[in-house]
Amino acid sequence: MTVPRVHGALHAELLDALGERLVADGLPAGTVLTLEGIAREHGVSVPVAREAVRVLDSMGMLTSRRRVGVTVQPRERWHVFDPRLIRWRLAGDDRAAQLLSLAELRRGFEPVAASLAATRATTEQCATLAAAVSDMAVHGRTGDLEAYLVADVRFHATLLAASGNEMIRALADVVAEVLAGRTHHDLMPARPNPVAIALHDAVARAVREGDAPAAEAAMRGIIDEAAEALGEQAGG
Repeated sequence: MTVPRVHGALHAELLDALGERLVADGLPAGTVLTLEGIAREHGVSVPVAREAVRVLDSMGMLTSRRRVGVTVQPRERWHVFDPRLIRWRLAGDDRAAQLLSLAELRRGFEPVAASLAATRATTEQCATLAAAVSDMAVHGRTGDLEAYLVADVRFHATLLAASGNEMIRALADVVAEVLAGRTHHDLMPARPNPVAIALHDAVARAVREGDAPAAEAAMRGIIDEAAEALGEQAGG
């Protein structure tokens, strides 16, 4: 018996299909589509197609205008911080360029976040950072990369929140997509580098001790180690 896909699942599948196609340049800028054509091509209803287009419109990837249709927008208009767009780019041929761009971005705000956290983190946040590092060490030894990812994401999200800066905190989903992309696209070693875990521990310790320069330096070390590892994995 075939289980019918629910409306939400159809919407998510279509959104991913269109997003990945746009990222792959399967629909060049200026291409005009129709809701009916999208629905027919993907085997969904027009309301489902309309919902997906509405999301892509909000991301700057498409525009939908009455009597004009659905028009593909140039990349310069795309909302590059949207986690969904990052995920699609990491899943496609654009992966190397996206990883480089994100590494450069992280160098610009995560060391600053670590420095700020050293003066603003709460006792609870310090405890969460320490627990996350402990979990990373355990899962790193066993090679459970999914569990390691959960702990790694928790560490970085907590650190950004501990900065006390709402703009920096809002970038947590961007970092999470970078970390998830490494894991899900086989860009992580089978056993996470102990050096990387030690650097996370150094950040957590510096934040706890209120040592802003040490926290900033250790975070910069994390990003540099990750960039080097990504280069090795992508090249090897």
